[in-house]
Amino acid sequence: MPVEFIGMIAPQEYSEILPAAGPVVDPGFAIRFAQAHEDSGFDRVLIGYFSSAPDGFIVASWVLQATERLGVLLAHRPGFVAPTVAARKLATLDQFSGGRLALHVITGGSDEEQARDGDFLDKAARYRRTDEYLDIVRRTWTSEGPFDVDGEFYTVRGAFSSVRCVREPHLPIYFGGSSGEAIAVSARHADVYALWGEPLDEAAAHIAAVKEAAARHGRSPGISLSTRPILGATDGEAWDRAYRILDQVREHPGPVVFGGLGGQQPQNVGSQRLLAAAARGDVHDRCLFTPLAAATGARGNSTALVGSVETVADALLDYHDIGVTTFLIRGYDPYDDAVAYGELVERVRAKVRSKEESPERAAEPAGVAAG
Repeated sequence: MPVEFIGMIAPQEYSEILPAAGPVVDPGFAIRFAQAHEDSGFDRVLIGYFSSAPDGFIVASWVLQATERLGVLLAHRPGFVAPTVAARKLATLDQFSGGRLALHVITGGSDEEQARDGDFLDKAARYRRTDEYLDIVRRTWTSEGPFDVDGEFYTVRGAFSSVRCVREPHLPIYFGGSSGEAIAVSARHADVYALWGEPLDEAAAHIAAVKEAAARHGRSPGISLSTRPILGATDGEAWDRAYRILDQVREHPGPVVFGGLGGQQPQNVGSQRLLAAAARGDVHDRCLFTPLAAATGARGNSTALVGSVETVADALLDYHDIGVTTFLIRGYDPYDDAVAYGELVERVRAKVRSKEESPERAAEPAGVAAG
């Protein structure tokens, strides 16, 4: 299986250990950040969606014109832009980018976050709306003539788009969400299903459930896993750095990123799964470090793979062995880590090539002793 690497950018540098500074929209930084990922060999960068963040379509357009090869994975919440309009916006941006756009569908896991933009549907209704929304978006991209829709959430008459996506039948759809409702909707629409950095056994079971649901629709999505590598020249240096980051997060808790939940318990199942893993132990498998999930309230992907480039590359390969085809990695020191990840990206790709040439990869112990 080929391997894809996705980073994450924003037009302002911030993280759980790096308070936001400077303008919320810093055009020069956005370009440097994107180009750092391109130079490090990433395939795409995710542009997130939060109710208080700059508009992702505009950020994506800015980044795409400033890069040559790098793709963009644009996060999008159904429900705030009409699906026919969203389909044309996405297809237009895809055309201007030369086919470098992909869509990351985020239904929304926080009632409070949704309400900030005027959405008061409950979770089950949001997923029904997402299902209907994506049906219309995909139909807008592919229909050869005008069509009508009479749905629970949308009614359209004579819908048609003259602009199409660069690739056939349409740009890739990535889908996030760990609940039963999310898996059911992803089974019908996702080209790539995204989960966060869980322990290997839980991740394998999760992937199996996703694949089984998709197979009922004759589909087999790729699998993306998101984690936060913490690298060092040696394993010991990396673990020292991991615990320093943990101390910094614990010292300054609270919302430091767009959409931060403060001290609230997360409603979304993905975050709950990370917190459950953290409650069972600090270190899982080869080098999965979970206390950062607990310290941040598992706001987003927050578990870390800790070690030297070689150790973390082997840990990522463990996930590749259970079916992960895409790795979404971002650092707690966002810009500098994006630069440092270039060696990791290259190492993992070399290991995947070697594994494909010699499929009988020797089994290796997954345990590790934290420093």
